Amino acid sequence: MKKIKLFLLGIILFSAPLMAQQKPDTSYTLLKPDRVFDGEQMHAGWWVLVKGNRIEAVGEGTSITVPPPAKIINLKGTTLMPGMIEGHSHLFLHPYNETSWDDQVLTESRAERTARAVTHAKATLLAGFTTVRDLGTEGAGYNDVGLKTAIEKGIVPGPRMMVATRAIVATGSYGPKVLVNETDNLKGGEEADGIDGITHAVRSQIGHGADVVKIYVDYRWGLNDAAEPTFTLDELKTAVEVAKSSGRIVAVHSGTTEGMRRAILAGVTTIEHGDGGTPELFAMMKDKGIALCPTIAATEAIATYHGWKKGIDANPAGVNKKHYIFTEAMKAGVTICMGGDVGVFPHGDNSREMILMAEYGMKPIDVLRSATSVNARVFGLKQLGNVKAGYLADLVAIDGDPSADIKAVKQVKLVMKDGVIYTN
Repeated sequence: MKKIKLFLLGIILFSAPLMAQQKPDTSYTLLKPDRVFDGEQMHAGWWVLVKGNRIEAVGEGTSITVPPPAKIINLKGTTLMPGMIEGHSHLFLHPYNETSWDDQVLTESRAERTARAVTHAKATLLAGFTTVRDLGTEGAGYNDVGLKTAIEKGIVPGPRMMVATRAIVATGSYGPKVLVNETDNLKGGEEADGIDGITHAVRSQIGHGADVVKIYVDYRWGLNDAAEPTFTLDELKTAVEVAKSSGRIVAVHSGTTEGMRRAILAGVTTIEHGDGGTPELFAMMKDKGIALCPTIAATEAIATYHGWKKGIDANPAGVNKKHYIFTEAMKAGVTICMGGDVGVFPHGDNSREMILMAEYGMKPIDVLRSATSVNARVFGLKQLGNVKAGYLADLVAIDGDPSADIKAVKQVKLVMKDGVIYTN
């Protein structure tokens, strides 16, 4: 008995230093920019006081009491704003003009793809995007869950991650497809069919760590590779019911009018791409509170890979369609998320989507809202997306005023995530 007591005492004494190291950071940092965009409005002359990993105080400099040991960072000429939120990312993909999607899925090893994802995560963070919604590993299994864990443990630098793991596709609809049909090749998503099948797939992905459920409600599997709906309305309703019963949102890939209609009736959270959108469908989305993530940058990137020279050549049909759906969605008052489908184009260039949103007709201040408070609200990211006392200290300093010139978002001077400064 005495030996047991001594053993337990030894454990307690050995553990004490480890427990001490886990005390929360209580140090103060005062950030002094020219202005603060709080996620909704721009405020000249505001400062932000950070304590540990939380925002302690926000407001005019004269209203903030600064503790004597505070570290003071002068950010003259900058706008301080919430860490930006990438709404549609694929950290396990890299631009298709480097390697085709099929070859990435079929020929790049899991180790290579994960190594690439680590570098992509760092580039994303240093570009001012402190959170990403990563919508599918495209053949890399559940490795996004592992990457998210490595970032959370501080093993590698990167943004906060909402992960979708494998994403869900209807059997036979998704790639890669090979000429030898008998070959059991790797797919870019998890195949599922019927009420029972899609129920199992949703629950399985959640069990493996999915924060968001991603479903392809249509794809290029029709005659002559035409885009057609994949899942029935009943299947989609089941998937949404199962996902939402676990508190998770549902994002759907859609490029057809009928696919969008089914997704809207099923009650999904966001529609990605939305190229089949019509005024009627956008009115339905507005009524049901379903957001659109238009992915303008991916559309334009793919067009350039096919030889389009922007500003020189006439717009291809896909680009004109994107202009149309973006304009009609704004007219209808649909909530628009900022997400570029990065991975189709280079990681770290995430703000390309924001610049295009302004180019396509959205006011710069609304673009900033979309990339911060709007995305946080739609994705259910509490205590992110705004600069408010008590919120997590995810902050970005931009050189200049992005509400006057949205291109300023590329001039990142400082990134703070969870109270830690990654670049200055």
